[in-house]
Amino acid sequence: MSINKHLSERNQGLCELCNSLTATNEYTLSPKNDDQIENQVALCDTCLSAIEKNEKGDYWRCLEGSIWSPEPSVKALSYRLLQLCKEEDWASQVIDSVELDENVIQWALSIYVQSDVHKDAFGSTLENGDTVVLTQGLNVKGTSFTAAKGTIVKRIRLVSDNHEQIEGKINDQTIVILTKYVKKG
Repeated sequence: MSINKHLSERNQGLCELCNSLTATNEYTLSPKNDDQIENQVALCDTCLSAIEKNEKGDYWRCLEGSIWSPEPSVKALSYRLLQLCKEEDWASQVIDSVELDENVIQWALSIYVQSDVHKDAFGSTLENGDTVVLTQGLNVKGTSFTAAKGTIVKRIRLVSDNHEQIEGKINDQTIVILTKYVKKG
């Protein structure tokens, strides 16, 4: 496979992780795309194979050097791979010894972040506009009524900063409802 000339020249044709074998692969570090070489790392076949197999262990001791690269993409990939090995003393020591820019750390750890998903009491994914049914009677704070079990709530809205809450109208009043008390209709 041919590799971008500028990417290859960045580390004199060597893999930017192990720094010993010839770089033959352009590796784009997710979640970014391959439109800029700043989002890529030049890798040898051995390092690429180890990444694809999610390998851990002493092979990655080469990261002790690559984590100090001037390239943010190399630092981010090195940090991401060190996280796989962090139970090992050497990897933990490397992680503790380096001070990376917060953006590099976020980039590195972005694959481990799961977006919060609103789910009902039975694990079904809820979306804005869904109709739900209450699975138990709820005392509605600040009002004089109780929402009975089986009440249908149409056109819910997801609370963006709390995946355990939705908003819906009951008796013409918008209330916050915990997702654990609803079933998708």
